[in-house]
Amino acid sequence: MNKQPAVYILASRRNGTLYIGVTSDLVKRIWEHKNDLAEGFTKKYGVHQLVWYELHEDIAGAIQREKSLKEWKRAWKLNLIEKGNPNWEDLYYTIVCLDSDSRNAVRDRLRRNDDFKVFNVPFRDG
Repeated sequence: MNKQPAVYILASRRNGTLYIGVTSDLVKRIWEHKNDLAEGFTKKYGVHQLVWYELHEDIAGAIQREKSLKEWKRAWKLNLIEKGNPNWEDLYYTIVCLDSDSRNAVRDRLRRNDDFKVFNVPFRDG
C-alpha cells in the first residue's frame, strides 16, 4: 500500500478553532483525531472536523506546505477553507466513502490539473 502525504486543516466548527497537520495517511489520521486517539491540541479543544486538505507527491513537500500555512494569518486560512468548502462541510465522510474507481478517477484528474487542490482525495494503490 502506497503512502500519500497530505496537509490538512481541522476545525472545531465554522470559524472556530483551527488545527493544521501533515500525514502520510489522511483517512487514518483524521479517524484518530475524531476518536480522540491523537493526544494534544485537537483532543483538548475538540477540533475534529476536516474542512480542507491537499495531497502532495512527497512528505518533504507536505511538511514545507504545513509550515507555510501555519505562518499564514487567520483570515488567509479562513479564505482558503471557504474557497473550496464554503459550507464548512466535514470532508472526512467524502474521502472514506469513495470506492477505488472513484479515487482513481479523482487522482487522474488531479494529475492533469494542478489548480484542483482543495478536494483532493487520498488514494491507495493495491
